[in-house]
Amino acid sequence: MKVNGKPYRTIWLADDGRSVEIIDQTQFPFAFETVTLNSMADAAHAIKVMQVRGAPLIGATAAYGVALAMNADPSDASLHAACSSLLETRPTAVNLRWALDRARKTLIQVAPEARTDAAYAFAAEICDEDIGINMAIGMNGMEIIAEIARRKKPGEPVNILTHCNAGWLATVDWGTATAPIYMSHDNGLPVHVWVDETRPRNQGAFLTAWELGHHGVPHTVIADNAGGHLMQHGQVDLVITGTDRTTATGDVCNKIGTYLKALAANDCGVPFYVALPSPTIDFSLSDGVREIPIEERGGEEVSHITGQTANGTIETISIVAKGSPVANPAFDVTPASLVTGLITERGVLSANRQAIAGAFPERVRLSA
Repeated sequence: MKVNGKPYRTIWLADDGRSVEIIDQTQFPFAFETVTLNSMADAAHAIKVMQVRGAPLIGATAAYGVALAMNADPSDASLHAACSSLLETRPTAVNLRWALDRARKTLIQVAPEARTDAAYAFAAEICDEDIGINMAIGMNGMEIIAEIARRKKPGEPVNILTHCNAGWLATVDWGTATAPIYMSHDNGLPVHVWVDETRPRNQGAFLTAWELGHHGVPHTVIADNAGGHLMQHGQVDLVITGTDRTTATGDVCNKIGTYLKALAANDCGVPFYVALPSPTIDFSLSDGVREIPIEERGGEEVSHITGQTANGTIETISIVAKGSPVANPAFDVTPASLVTGLITERGVLSANRQAIAGAFPERVRLSA
């Protein structure tokens, strides 16, 4: 995707062929800055503090973190230590474990003297694979948007509500939930996006709105609690969200607040779709509510907020009464019964075990 007319991925190899560049997403929407990762510790830090975020991009960054570790020390001990350290950074996104398991299995078979080059090649493969998957998700999801557009008056936009950031900033490129939106827009289908602000980290207001604006997609930022009202009044044609982990039975774990959107959509008869790359499916789990670990992040994300003052200064301020305890569960689980369909690289699937297993039989065999 483009920033100020220049095409960017969210992560790429630096000119020296060994260090890695990322877009620092903690600086949005007030600044566009890049950061150089020179070590595995740098990659782990970037994932933990959310300089990179979104399940696919976390997996890609972890793959490059392993490559950086191999560049410093290509031994078996270093490989195992790097995978273990990176795995501890974020517990919920399954792409992290998926990428690290693949890296470990691939690289342990390579002689240490060839392991560094193999690790960088593997990370590049993960990135290219993610882009291909997201493009396929975009094409499959665009068919849903096009069908809704055919039922509307000429020129009337398809109104899409999304939650959090499942855009190109959450992946290597294109995004998951936004890929159908970008492809629809680029192909002349009129679309408008309701962008949930997504408290407490404001990924919708800070990230989704920023990237949609740079690509020229019409959008409006709304408070998280406004979505149900808009659905009641016929102002939402469909909901598309992303996911950090989806069970073999179609339960969807995504940014906190997604479950409430699904409940409102179900009550109002609004289709609720989830766009997901197959690496996000965890075939070892069946009950998302009980089995998916929910990350508890720091209370300061709820009690404080960062913004830009009238004079251009970036300030972080407290917004909670002094002394009040704060809880910050970062994700919730939407049961499969509330999901209209899963938009994957292999088509739009029903959210159930049979449909998912039928589309990805090789993943089922590997998890057995």
